[in-house]
Amino acid sequence: MTKKTVNKKELVAAIADECGLAKTVCEKVLDATMSAVTAALVEDKEIRLVGFGTFYTAKRQATKGRNPRTGDVIDIPASNQPKFKAGKGLKDSVNE
Repeated sequence: MTKKTVNKKELVAAIADECGLAKTVCEKVLDATMSAVTAALVEDKEIRLVGFGTFYTAKRQATKGRNPRTGDVIDIPASNQPKFKAGKGLKDSVNE
Protein backbone atom coordinates (compact mmCIF):
# COMPACT_ATOMS: atom_id res chain seq x y z
CA MET A 1 0.00 0.00 0.00
CA THR A 2 1.44 3.34 -1.07
CA LYS A 3 0.67 6.29 1.17
CA LYS A 4 -0.20 9.65 -0.33
CA THR A 5 1.77 12.59 1.00
CA VAL A 6 -0.03 15.85 1.75
CA ASN A 7 2.24 18.78 0.98
CA LYS A 8 2.03 22.28 2.47
CA LYS A 9 -0.02 23.68 -0.42
CA GLU A 10 -2.63 20.90 -0.03
CA LEU A 11 -2.72 21.37 3.74
CA VAL A 12 -3.29 25.11 3.35
CA ALA A 13 -6.12 24.40 0.88
CA ALA A 14 -7.74 21.95 3.32
CA ILE A 15 -7.52 24.49 6.16
CA ALA A 16 -8.98 27.22 3.92
CA ASP A 17 -11.89 24.95 2.96
CA GLU A 18 -12.54 24.02 6.59
CA CYS A 19 -12.41 27.60 7.88
CA GLY A 20 -13.82 29.45 4.91
CA LEU A 21 -10.83 31.78 4.82
CA ALA A 22 -8.50 32.81 2.00
CA LYS A 23 -5.58 30.50 1.29
CA THR A 24 -3.11 33.37 1.78
CA VAL A 25 -4.46 33.98 5.29
CA CYS A 26 -4.33 30.28 6.13
CA GLU A 27 -0.76 30.00 4.83
CA LYS A 28 0.31 32.89 7.09
CA VAL A 29 -1.39 31.23 10.07
CA LEU A 30 0.26 27.88 9.30
CA ASP A 31 3.68 29.55 8.93
CA ALA A 32 3.18 31.41 12.22
CA THR A 33 2.13 28.17 13.95
CA MET A 34 5.22 26.32 12.71
CA SER A 35 7.45 29.23 13.79
CA ALA A 36 5.86 29.29 17.25
CA VAL A 37 6.29 25.52 17.68
CA THR A 38 9.92 25.73 16.52
CA ALA A 39 10.66 28.65 18.87
CA ALA A 40 9.15 26.79 21.84
CA LEU A 41 11.17 23.65 21.08
CA VAL A 42 14.37 25.72 20.76
CA GLU A 43 13.64 27.01 24.28
CA ASP A 44 13.17 23.37 25.44
CA LYS A 45 9.44 23.86 26.06
CA GLU A 46 6.63 21.37 25.41
CA ILE A 47 3.60 22.21 23.30
CA ARG A 48 0.52 20.26 24.45
CA LEU A 49 -2.53 20.30 22.23
CA VAL A 50 -5.09 18.30 24.20
CA GLY A 51 -6.62 15.57 22.07
CA PHE A 52 -4.07 16.06 19.29
CA GLY A 53 -0.63 15.50 20.79
CA THR A 54 2.52 16.88 22.36
CA PHE A 55 5.61 18.31 20.69
CA TYR A 56 8.77 18.07 22.83
CA THR A 57 12.53 17.63 22.62
CA ALA A 58 14.57 14.64 23.74
CA LYS A 59 18.27 14.76 24.51
CA ARG A 60 20.37 12.30 22.57
CA GLN A 61 23.72 11.38 24.10
CA ALA A 62 27.00 11.37 22.21
CA THR A 63 27.89 7.97 20.78
CA LYS A 64 30.44 6.26 18.60
CA GLY A 65 29.47 5.07 15.13
CA ARG A 66 31.05 3.64 12.03
CA ASN A 67 31.44 5.14 8.61
CA PRO A 68 29.65 2.56 6.41
CA ARG A 69 32.05 3.14 3.48
CA THR A 70 35.36 2.95 5.30
CA GLY A 71 34.51 1.25 8.59
CA ASP A 72 36.30 4.04 10.50
CA VAL A 73 35.00 4.87 13.97
CA ILE A 74 33.39 8.32 14.13
CA ASP A 75 32.10 10.43 17.01
CA ILE A 76 28.41 11.29 16.85
CA PRO A 77 27.85 14.41 18.98
CA ALA A 78 25.05 14.84 21.52
CA SER A 79 21.97 16.61 20.20
CA ASN A 80 18.40 17.60 20.94
CA GLN A 81 15.82 15.81 18.80
CA PRO A 82 12.29 17.12 18.17
CA LYS A 83 9.62 14.54 19.00
CA PHE A 84 5.85 14.23 18.73
CA LYS A 85 3.57 11.99 20.77
CA ALA A 86 0.04 11.59 19.42
CA GLY A 87 -2.80 12.27 21.84
CA LYS A 88 -5.77 10.00 22.49
CA GLY A 89 -8.14 11.93 20.22
CA LEU A 90 -5.75 11.70 17.26
CA LYS A 91 -5.05 8.02 17.89
CA ASP A 92 -8.78 7.26 18.13
CA SER A 93 -9.51 9.17 14.91
CA VAL A 94 -6.83 7.31 12.98
CA ASN A 95 -8.02 3.92 14.27
CA GLU A 96 -11.71 4.38 13.38
